[in-house]
Amino acid sequence: MPENTDTHIGSELRKVRKRRGMSQTDLADAAELSVSLISKVEQGEKRDVRLETAHRLAKALGVPTTRLLTGETQPWVPPVSTDTWQPVVEALQSPPSQPQEPPTESGVQGAVAGGRALFAREQYEDLGRMLPALIRDAHGLGETVSARRLRYQVMQLCISFLGQVRQYEAAADAAQRALDAATNELDGAAAVVAQCQQMLRKGQLAEVAELATQWADDIEPRMSRATPEELAVWGGLQLRAGAAAVRDNRPTEAADALRMAKLAAVGLGREVITGPDHLRHFGPVTVTQQKAEHASIQERPDHVLRLHEAVRVWRPARGGGKSGRCRHLLDVADAHLRMHDEARCTEILHGIYDEAPQWLVAQRYGQDILGRVIERRRTLSPEMRELADAMRVPV
Repeated sequence: MPENTDTHIGSELRKVRKRRGMSQTDLADAAELSVSLISKVEQGEKRDVRLETAHRLAKALGVPTTRLLTGETQPWVPPVSTDTWQPVVEALQSPPSQPQEPPTESGVQGAVAGGRALFAREQYEDLGRMLPALIRDAHGLGETVSARRLRYQVMQLCISFLGQVRQYEAAADAAQRALDAATNELDGAAAVVAQCQQMLRKGQLAEVAELATQWADDIEPRMSRATPEELAVWGGLQLRAGAAAVRDNRPTEAADALRMAKLAAVGLGREVITGPDHLRHFGPVTVTQQKAEHASIQERPDHVLRLHEAVRVWRPARGGGKSGRCRHLLDVADAHLRMHDEARCTEILHGIYDEAPQWLVAQRYGQDILGRVIERRRTLSPEMRELADAMRVPV
């Protein structure tokens, strides 16, 4: 083990010290080092820090020594334990088997309703524990039309849960299984909307644009005769195509997709949930939120804030939409930060946490925003440190 390090640890030392709410004097006392030494290290004036010194600093801060030397942060921990979500993934991947007690459609239907209620209340641990048995029961119902519809609903619930714990591969697998179980074209298209969302999270931009556009073309409704469900699903596909295009730096295609989605939203005239699952939430406000997301990706914070003014008093339709609203508020928080209003940015993050704490914990975007706030500030208030710990911002 080398006696000295020539790694630039100053920025990492300052970052962790701020998160711990310690002054340079506090750290010097805890590590039994001089304040001048810590000041020189943080300012980059002293690069040849002895490994023994780095160890003493790390011990005082409660982090591994390698955290200071390499900048490697602790990996993100999902809001539920691995022991909870791993059995869900395994149940999805296991060959269908007949449960010991034959399931009933009414029993599965009741369990699905209970699972949706758990997800809405952010009780992800409880939902994860019930899903493996629910998956097996859904497969055990057979291949009747009603059984397939229930299996479809179970898969949609799995998509929501697995996305929340960042198991995007498994969530995409559940979306494909929902598509396989679909009993009509609109259910299939709604499954594709969910599938595209997981693919976006994995960066499959070209694939999402192609898939969403193909399905949108296949189910394109006649506006004068379209049902609310047709408009909502078609509009959702357009939003996914636009999300892929704007991330792929194809602004003209992104704008075209948003324009098509707006046509569907105008046809609806309000926010609706047209299917049994909350994933089919769609309407004029949803489209406006997506416009704000495009503006955020294009680094137009002033436009994000103007769009937010049009929807800031909105609340989701009964039974869904909260995650969409909270995701929009992250764009608003980011916009305020880009406009150098750190206080307002932090206030919005606090509001999201108060409304949906477990949802926010899973959002890497939210962690990145608060991390940037922390980097800009010389010191952190106790409330800011508590929020950073609650959101699991890496130290």
